[in-house]
Amino acid sequence: METRMMNAHSPEAQSWASQLFSAGKLVAFPTETVYGLGANALDKDAVLSIFAAKGRPADNPLIVHIWDRAQMEGLCEIPEGAEPLMDAFWPGPLTMLFPRTSRIPDQVTAGLPTVAMRMPSMACTRELLKTCGLPIAAPSANLSGRPSPTTAAHVMEDMEGRIPLILDGGPCQVGLESTVLDLTRGAPTILRPGGVTKEMIERVLGQEVRVAGSVLRPLRPEEKALSPGMRYKHYAPMGSVTLVEGETGAVLALMRKNCLADRQNGRKSCVLCFTEHMGDLADCDPHDIGSVRNDREVAHRLFDILRKLDQEGMETIYSEVIPPEGVGLAVMNRLGRAAAFRTVRA
Repeated sequence: METRMMNAHSPEAQSWASQLFSAGKLVAFPTETVYGLGANALDKDAVLSIFAAKGRPADNPLIVHIWDRAQMEGLCEIPEGAEPLMDAFWPGPLTMLFPRTSRIPDQVTAGLPTVAMRMPSMACTRELLKTCGLPIAAPSANLSGRPSPTTAAHVMEDMEGRIPLILDGGPCQVGLESTVLDLTRGAPTILRPGGVTKEMIERVLGQEVRVAGSVLRPLRPEEKALSPGMRYKHYAPMGSVTLVEGETGAVLALMRKNCLADRQNGRKSCVLCFTEHMGDLADCDPHDIGSVRNDREVAHRLFDILRKLDQEGMETIYSEVIPPEGVGLAVMNRLGRAAAFRTVRA
């Protein structure tokens, strides 16, 4: 299959993408978070083709993207507390779980009684969703387990020959997937952190918001994956990632020691570090993940850097960690899964 890349703002591209969706085909498209791999959410065969293209296990639920709240009618019920959050964060990087109706195929929800809904904010994406008039089920547009794509070039790396069309909307603004919030099981609970933080949601709801225990650890065998990005190793480069915790000086010393030891043993090794520590690790091929004082900068850079590690053939990677607060919680969720939660303490 030939994979064509077109400008996401082009009326011709929007029209062709809409025709492909209506015909049960796949289209990769930009959002403010990451690029998505979309299909008509009401067409179970089209949805199954997403899993085939990604090599993704079918027991992982998908997010349904809409451009207008009216599209939710007949697809789901709106639980208490959702309206203020939609007013505050839609369109934007917040996904909410709602009780679903039978119109949503089991293939979208992995058989769960809830459906994840989101209204993206990127103008060309909203125009695409409006033009096609369909709810679009879409995970990130990468091969399963790989770092999520934040540019159209990333999508082409993984999806060339697998899908007919990639819409190029430039680099994604946020750089990490949306926050996933469950409002259907008692206290509001974040299943996957993102650009809309726990603190932001609490300010709107005026109540405490929980964070699922599995955000910073693997799911236990008896736990169900209620949200994308929970069960499997995700966001991972091909090399082995190790997170290094502890006092800053000790962390930098251990990262340097391990990196140089790996090189002496013939392995390509590097470090991921904050801007402030680039000079301290200059002989370890440091990759600048952003300032320790700017968690949104770290979030924006993370996936692009993880993909560059593969281009450079890195076999072992040692990474600093950021406090799991604000957007830092989302960063540590992604880094933890990229490392399969392999962590050492300095």
